[in-house]
Amino acid sequence: MVHDNETIQTDDNSELENQDWPNLNKYKKDNYELSCNQNTGKRIVFMGDSITEGWSNLYPKFFQNKEHINRGISGQTSPQMLIRFRADVIDLKPKTVVILAGINDIAENTGPSNVKMITDNIFSMADLAKTSGIKIVLSSILPAFEFPWKKIPDAPAFINDVNSVIKKYCEVKSFRYVDYYTSMADERKGLRESLSEDGVHPNFEGYEIMSTIVNDILY
Repeated sequence: MVHDNETIQTDDNSELENQDWPNLNKYKKDNYELSCNQNTGKRIVFMGDSITEGWSNLYPKFFQNKEHINRGISGQTSPQMLIRFRADVIDLKPKTVVILAGINDIAENTGPSNVKMITDNIFSMADLAKTSGIKIVLSSILPAFEFPWKKIPDAPAFINDVNSVIKKYCEVKSFRYVDYYTSMADERKGLRESLSEDGVHPNFEGYEIMSTIVNDILY
């Protein structure tokens, strides 16, 4: 057993990395540096997975706004995001958090999931934000007809069910809801071909649409 004051001894750095299941180390340095900067009270943190992380790379103009802070991590599911929510969101003292989660839960990146499991994690993040005085924006999961890396039966129906619960929750709680889905879905309820190279992750045009949609909600 390892106690609070003991250090884990290992010659294998990868073993230590594997123990960081929520990847709390990814933004540890960035978070520290941000904490040293003056907070204008207008900071907006974008919490998510690869769809959020890729936003900065493929559509960097959106994050040239110094108040927009990207805290997406590729491949993550909602339980991983929930674990790192305090470090990567609350401790940054933002005015608003925009949460986009669930697509990797549906793809079973960390094991089988269901609608309640996914939305429970998202709503727990929202509860933490509300308790900390942070304004909450919850996002629809983007459309996806199928996943290149995992065969999931009727993924569009699963996505629609999660989105319906999130939207209803926002109505009940008076939270803002960002509907990316409606503007980006095709006739199969997948991501429009012109907006993605793999049917899951947006390209430049996809992120341009997302940026416009979320800006209309935020400003």
